[in-house]
Amino acid sequence: MTDDLAENRRIRVVLVDDQALLRTAFRVIFDETDDICVVGEAGDGATAVRVVDRTRPDVVLMDIRMPGMDGIEATRRIVATAPQIAILVLTTFDLDEYVYAALHSGANGFLLKDALADDLLSAVRTVAAGDCVTAPSVTRRLVAHFVRTTPAPVQPDDRLSPLTAREREVLTLIGRGRSNTEIAQDLQLAPGTVRTHIGRIFAKLDLRDRVQAVILTYELGLVQLNEGR
Repeated sequence: MTDDLAENRRIRVVLVDDQALLRTAFRVIFDETDDICVVGEAGDGATAVRVVDRTRPDVVLMDIRMPGMDGIEATRRIVATAPQIAILVLTTFDLDEYVYAALHSGANGFLLKDALADDLLSAVRTVAAGDCVTAPSVTRRLVAHFVRTTPAPVQPDDRLSPLTAREREVLTLIGRGRSNTEIAQDLQLAPGTVRTHIGRIFAKLDLRDRVQAVILTYELGLVQLNEGR
């Protein structure tokens, strides 16, 4: 009974990568922890969707480039049916065009495959807690790299129409990488008010997290390339 309770408190992870050796390496790392356990593995996207549906993990470590269904489509399908499951994208390069697509599809962040064990564990714990592992500055660099050839919209985008003027200001500051505390200072608002605005923005624009919010600010031209903090 005690073991069952302990198991229920652990972060349940599914490993998705077409390299069995890498999955084994990750499993070894997680097996040495008291708070994370591996509940399933998959070597391609289609299998990943089935395994996730069966095991209902807290976190999925998702490779992108796999035979058959890739990690982007698998991410899209998992998010569509189980948005509460956090997806951490695995990539070889931090400026991988596929990472942008995966984040846009609902992934909670990305991690380099050669990350240190401590960084891997920290990332899994972070996304399991509902946060993103990609710092806003890194996200902006990633997004900027792949929207560089996309001109900012000339006319206001209809997607912004549900927002109030204040909510647009808050969204823009999120895109610039400001933290909640910094947004409160910039706009002379109480921190609780900023959290309320962000919650409403996410609800109105159907955003899952800050990563998607940053991406949207670039797509809509609210934040320009190379725009500093």
